[in-house]
Amino acid sequence: MYLKDGCSLLLKLRKPSIPFVLTTRPLSPPLSPLSESHVAHALCREPDATHALQHFQHVANTLAFKHTPLTYRIMIHKLAKNAETDAVHYLLHQMKIEGVPCSEDLFICVLNSYKKAGLGERALKMFYRVKEFGCKPTVRIYNHLLDALLGETENKLRMVGAVYENMKGEGLEPNVFTYNVLLKALCLNGKVDGACKLLVEMSKRGCVPDEVSYTTVVSAMCRVGSVEEAREVVERFGIEGVVSVYNALICGLCKEGRIGEVFGLMNEMVGKGVDPNVVSYSSVISWLADVGEVELGLAVLGLMVRRGCRPNVHTFSSLMKGHFLGGRVGEAVGLWRVMVREGVRPNVVAYNTLLYGLCCHGNVAEAVAVCGRMEEGSCRPNVTTYSILVHGFAKVGDLQGASEVWNRMVNCGCRPNVVAYTSVVDVLCRNSMFDQACRLIDNMVADGCPPSVVTFNTFIKGLCRGGRVRWAMRVVDQMQKYGCLPDIRTYNELLDGLFSVNEFREACELIRELEERKVELNSVTYNTVMCGFSSHGMQEWVLQVLGRMLVNGVKPDAITVNIVIYAHSRLGKVRTAIQLLDKITAGKEFCPDIIAHTSLLWGICNWLGIEEAIVYLNKMLNNGIFPNIATWDVLVRGFFNNLGHMGPIRILDDILGNG
Repeated sequence: MYLKDGCSLLLKLRKPSIPFVLTTRPLSPPLSPLSESHVAHALCREPDATHALQHFQHVANTLAFKHTPLTYRIMIHKLAKNAETDAVHYLLHQMKIEGVPCSEDLFICVLNSYKKAGLGERALKMFYRVKEFGCKPTVRIYNHLLDALLGETENKLRMVGAVYENMKGEGLEPNVFTYNVLLKALCLNGKVDGACKLLVEMSKRGCVPDEVSYTTVVSAMCRVGSVEEAREVVERFGIEGVVSVYNALICGLCKEGRIGEVFGLMNEMVGKGVDPNVVSYSSVISWLADVGEVELGLAVLGLMVRRGCRPNVHTFSSLMKGHFLGGRVGEAVGLWRVMVREGVRPNVVAYNTLLYGLCCHGNVAEAVAVCGRMEEGSCRPNVTTYSILVHGFAKVGDLQGASEVWNRMVNCGCRPNVVAYTSVVDVLCRNSMFDQACRLIDNMVADGCPPSVVTFNTFIKGLCRGGRVRWAMRVVDQMQKYGCLPDIRTYNELLDGLFSVNEFREACELIRELEERKVELNSVTYNTVMCGFSSHGMQEWVLQVLGRMLVNGVKPDAITVNIVIYAHSRLGKVRTAIQLLDKITAGKEFCPDIIAHTSLLWGICNWLGIEEAIVYLNKMLNNGIFPNIATWDVLVRGFFNNLGHMGPIRILDDILGNG
């Protein structure tokens, strides 16, 4: 790939999987024997799993040391932490060959590596071979296997049931951990009633549910909007004194926007002698930040501190996010400084929040500097960190900056994720490098990171923006080959592209096809179609599409209003436009912006006269709606068209003369 003007695009491919072949012959003459403590210390001290494994191999190949259960355990733990399942699998087999016993804890670590990688079925296959490694199945091993089957990417409810029955068949007695995994399985699969029955069954079998048991069930009920039912469960089982259960209820109420009840519940907690903890306060602050109520969030922070509860990194991260969302960049950075000054150590999530906020507001250079400090410090960047930076450079079309960050990411051992790839596709399209973007999407499949529908939508948008609409249409047809189905945004981008190159017939055929296939069109779809017709002077068609939009039950938004007011104004239906705008303003569902008022002023100037325009301008000012430069441009042009050249000059002289 090449940049314009001959600059190379050094997009490095990701590093291959960790090499883990241990040779049977020494690569160099044996060194002086090394002690177990020396090797163990060296492995523990190395933060990078790849470098640690290289040292592990080197020591074995020089015959300076024969690995022990301790060094195998350290190495496997380090690899498992990074979900390097192939390397973990190999080392486990190497232990078997060398006759090194595998402990219960180490086998659990292996299962957890599969869980972290979302490979529940491979964990199950490994479990079936547990006895090969000199380890017998235990309740703890079964528990971690069950948990692995409920990983984020795999939810194997049937397998969980079969493994549980197998466990009982071997005469192993389930403990509270076992039941908690079963409760989690039921809740993840929407069987909350079954989970409540299991709580009762646990007590009958002499296994008393703990905080995790109750919190799992209450959280699941709150997630699906059954907050009242969750409160009934709390009362039925008499668990009012469990703070984690209260936290689940707080999250449920926040999700439904019932903030008054949230504060009432927290007061109820205090009245019952249950002190809200940092999770309680942080959950409320996080929700307030998400809905833009940062001032109230800061008030909750003050209440939290007054009650002797110390904010943690999540508390500060939520407040920073809220300030960034509100465009208050300086205050967000100020919160970061307060956090550091108060001795709260930033984690990678906090750093990523800071970086994302900086990039979203155009401070990409500052974000890169922060990432540099991360690389030098103890909190190392992860793939999300680098993806944020790549996305930041992509937004401004800086291909060189995006490429440099990509290369840093690969050099640090981070595998690019779909977000990073999609951002590079975006920046390539912004630089009209469509062939390279297409090849990169093909590389994603080879690299084990298949493109998502967002990746294709980004590519399609770039092609349409560059006038390559026919190519974009072919991409839509090819998406299924990659396991992706087009969504409504795909079609919206394609419609926008078709209108931009005056392909009205193709656009209308696409709309008809979507309606025949019962694809649910959204407000963006209708706005795109109306805007396409409007920009080519087809205002009557705009009003027809609006009618279809309303008949199909799609709610108009501010953009719809702008397009429709413009259409009415162009058609001379100015009185209708005025009535429509007054009705929308009175309804208070949303406030029409200055674009709608400016379009209406154009219509008034051209169809009703300048006097009416002055009256409407005063009405706008009285309602707190202030003209922008485009509004004044419309008015000035209206003056000149209606009063000739000298009339506006005299009016201007009068204005200046009156101070």
